Amino acid sequence: MRLTVFWQRMAEHFGTGYAETFARDHVMTELGGRTVDEALASGWAAKDVWRVVCAVMNVPPEQR
Repeated sequence: MRLTVFWQRMAEHFGTGYAETFARDHVMTELGGRTVDEALASGWAAKDVWRVVCAVMNVPPEQR
């Protein structure tokens, strides 16, 4: 998954403004105690981060 697709899906699910806030501020144990931004910066693949976000935030299957 390209980062552009990742951010598009984040914006579709959370809304543009909140997607950025969520990615910056929400720490998830499933990402090793990192935020989305930190996980991506440390080398996590966008598709793996998206899968974690989907699982943690109960993203409906049709939006995954």
